[in-house]
Amino acid sequence: MEGSGCFGSFIQRCKPYIAMISLQFGYAGMNIITKVSLNRGMSHYVLVVYRHAFATAAIAPFAIVLERKVRPKLTFSIFMQIFVLGLLGPVIDQNFYYAGLKFTSPTFSCAMSNMLPAMTFVMAVLCRMEKVDIKKVRCQAKVIGTIVTVAGAMLMTLYKGQVINFMWSSHVQTHTSSAPVATGSSDKDWVKGSILLIIATLAWASFFILQAVTLKRYAAQLSLTSLVCFLGTLQSIAVAFVMEHRTSAWTIGWDMNLLAAAYAGIVSSSIAYYVQGLVMKKTGPVFVTAFSPLMMIIVAIMGSFILAEKIYLGGILGGILIVAGLYSVLWGKYKEYKEAEVEKKPEAVEGNEERNETNDIEMQRNQAVAVSFPSSQPPMIGREAPRA
Repeated sequence: MEGSGCFGSFIQRCKPYIAMISLQFGYAGMNIITKVSLNRGMSHYVLVVYRHAFATAAIAPFAIVLERKVRPKLTFSIFMQIFVLGLLGPVIDQNFYYAGLKFTSPTFSCAMSNMLPAMTFVMAVLCRMEKVDIKKVRCQAKVIGTIVTVAGAMLMTLYKGQVINFMWSSHVQTHTSSAPVATGSSDKDWVKGSILLIIATLAWASFFILQAVTLKRYAAQLSLTSLVCFLGTLQSIAVAFVMEHRTSAWTIGWDMNLLAAAYAGIVSSSIAYYVQGLVMKKTGPVFVTAFSPLMMIIVAIMGSFILAEKIYLGGILGGILIVAGLYSVLWGKYKEYKEAEVEKKPEAVEGNEERNETNDIEMQRNQAVAVSFPSSQPPMIGREAPRA
């Protein structure tokens, strides 16, 4: 029985790790499947529409059933915030990310996405949601990590270097590299894709900032996600009608395009939100964000094996800088989180002491009142006096 108890507790401790690692595999699969779909000619504008339509259909039933009693009233100001969230996330972020993914590679896109914590930190400082005391080590770590992350992204954008061949991908690349490629146009597309990915990451960081503000007024997370996905779907339809004039682009069958839209909507939008919420309640946001570089490693291996993706030296060096900067920012946030917890404990102890002192004073006063009654008074009054 003791062995089974120890094994059960071990499984409970491992659940957050298993959940986050599985989620990174899910994200990696989304990048690979989406890249294949885009390479086959699917419009990324249409893909964004279908993705968030699937996400809305998957999340909305749970929001309607589980949050019917706790859903706040939807005012006009909250609706406008949700409208902007739908514009930042589903429309701007996803369209620019898919466009950048089309011009670059899944590994490069994942590496650029690791700039998200640093960009979010900068925007939080500008919005006065974060305070920077440069004398403290944790603030220095966040600032240095942000600078190193940006430097890694610039290195990946401006420097490619030689191709790094893996053992499992060398035989695949020999079959796919027979066609000549125009180096000049390829380099231009790479820079264009990098700029698009940076814009997408900025939009995603803005999404997190505004989401933190909106959640304080509209605390129903599932309902908020459903509304964001629904409004994002409507806005994406409008953008797709303006940008995509081919009616054939909307046709979708039982092929890779349907798989890419359904997989991205259900796994990367619906299940991911739910799993991240569960893990975040137990471990905090620092633990959840710390697993993001794992997706880049998984995508690099899967991309070189499945897509014969070329991994460049500049990408590896830039990815290392981005990961180092990312963990520096997360370390600073972790130290800040711990300091906040330590500061809360003395306040709680002081509050308990003040309450105890107040109770003691009230008891002494009640006892004094009870003693002041004459001895001829009935006993019942003396017993009820302390409760008055």
